[in-house]
Amino acid sequence: MVELDVRVRARQQEADGICSFELEPVGASELPVFSAGAHIDVQVAPGVIRQYSLCGHPQERRSWRIGVLREPQSRGGSAGMHDRVQVGSVLKVSAPRNLFELVEKSPHSVLVAGGIGVTPILAMAQHLQSGGRSFEVHYCARSPERMAFRNEMSAGPLAGHCRLYFNDAAPEQTFDVHAMLKAVPAGAHLYICGPAGFMEFVLSAARTAGWPQERLHREHFAAATVVNTTGDRPFQVRLQRSGTTLAVPADHSVLQVLLGHGIDVDYSCEAGVCGSCLTRVLEGTPEHRDTFLTDAERAANDQFTPCCSRSTSPTLVLDL
Repeated sequence: MVELDVRVRARQQEADGICSFELEPVGASELPVFSAGAHIDVQVAPGVIRQYSLCGHPQERRSWRIGVLREPQSRGGSAGMHDRVQVGSVLKVSAPRNLFELVEKSPHSVLVAGGIGVTPILAMAQHLQSGGRSFEVHYCARSPERMAFRNEMSAGPLAGHCRLYFNDAAPEQTFDVHAMLKAVPAGAHLYICGPAGFMEFVLSAARTAGWPQERLHREHFAAATVVNTTGDRPFQVRLQRSGTTLAVPADHSVLQVLLGHGIDVDYSCEAGVCGSCLTRVLEGTPEHRDTFLTDAERAANDQFTPCCSRSTSPTLVLDL
């Protein structure tokens, strides 16, 4: 899925542990168009590909910007970006893809960010502001020192739409999700990105307040937990279109088996986060291990993420 060469034009320390990287095209004058909420795959090192949201203005074609939080338990992605990628470095990246799109006809958009989850939210805010749309931003961080792009949010054209909150602030200055939900205009859509616990807290409050699922949108940056795989068992997948049946060993994912047999499946994160590999299930019961599907979507058992999810039934029949 790597398609483009880009050069790091600028690197900026945005907050404690967070750097932004401005990317320009190599051998071209412009980059592909992207929509607010989109991300790209970045090849940080051979065999190390990570997804980062584009946080610049969607109308900017001469450069892209990503923000990267250095993860304490980095497996080579964020640490590689922070330690090895400098101004002048050339990276291979994918074309933008968007699994976190704005509903353009929404009368009002509520954008909620936690920590580094601000990156797609910032692009959404810039897009909505330039289009004269109705929106508000609620941005939460541990402290001002940990809040990336704070100046862009608190000054300039976005300032009138944004409220910033810090965990170490006085109680009356912290984020009150219930008060926020009560004040939102009818028919609004809510978009949230950040740590899994933070997102579930906000989404649970919205569901309790009567928000329908179709007006709630979220994007994960990482798998929520490490899954214990010691009890994994083998099973089979049957491909409905070809009639082929494949064995999935206990120590292999469905995606690995499919790719090993030359079956073309879109994929990216391989952790159940991005939804790129989402596949229809026609028969059988998946064991969902993703963070992409909603609880209702998992309960329907008619789709799953073959990169990480498995099966509780002896056979899964897939729409492949």
